Amino acid sequence: MQNTILVALAIIVALSLAAVWGYRRSDAFFLCLSPVPFSLIGVALAIFASFRNNACYERYWEGRKQWGVLTATTRDLARYVVTVPRLDDALSSATGAHPASDAAHPGSPHPDARHLVMLLTAFVQVLKHQLRGTDPAGALRTLLGEAQAAEIMRLAYRPHSLLMRVQRQMTAWHRDGRIGDILLATGLAHLDTLTQAAGACERIRTTPVPYPYEVLLHRTTYFYCVLLPFGLVESTGWATTVVSVFIAYAFLALHTIGGELEDPFGQDANDLPLDALAIHIERAMREALGDDAWPPVPVPDARHRLD
Repeated sequence: MQNTILVALAIIVALSLAAVWGYRRSDAFFLCLSPVPFSLIGVALAIFASFRNNACYERYWEGRKQWGVLTATTRDLARYVVTVPRLDDALSSATGAHPASDAAHPGSPHPDARHLVMLLTAFVQVLKHQLRGTDPAGALRTLLGEAQAAEIMRLAYRPHSLLMRVQRQMTAWHRDGRIGDILLATGLAHLDTLTQAAGACERIRTTPVPYPYEVLLHRTTYFYCVLLPFGLVESTGWATTVVSVFIAYAFLALHTIGGELEDPFGQDANDLPLDALAIHIERAMREALGDDAWPPVPVPDARHRLD
């Protein structure tokens, strides 16, 4: 954020020095303004900036809540597909082995259950890439293989298509008698929750804060900061530079933070760490499958930020 407003602050420093120099050279310096209007405008500008920042932070916080819903629901579904359907009978009949308890085979879920859990993992990865406008092909190939990745990449609504595949598998289990009506309804309710969470994230992504708010606040903030040194020079003298830069930093930083929080799914420093959130979900999925190879735990950088 500091890099974003560094140039603007440098301009404010230059204007402050010019105001002090001009005021010291001549009492009738033409840009020596009264500080009273700046006090009134500053209060109104602070209220307007706070209103916009609250709106942007609400978008950020709603995005984080929806990803919390995604995390909890995918974990629930992974537990559901690994433990609820009577797939051990199908596995034992295919292999000729005697059905065993879950404790005897804690790391060997049925291939259908494994595939469904990987579809859920792919859903999270594809949704992340869709919200960021990046390419999910690599993640799909890693999780589902070349053939399925190619099929999904040809589609426009990839997260929805992955959930449709999960639902088809659940309804197939229901037709085969692996799950009953109530258990099927429970699984489909979890899919509905994932659909709603993904839709809420897409709504945030595709509905920005109204453009007039951005333009008005941007122009007013910069215009105020540019004229501020000439309104303070008569009352603050040589301290004009320090005071002007301090006030300008507060307003410009508030404006910049709002701009970053407006799209919480981007890749700016203050956006949601979607990579880390997706990795945590994948680790939970692989733990439910009993896999040994997990993605590494995301580590914050020197400024305690995750990607």
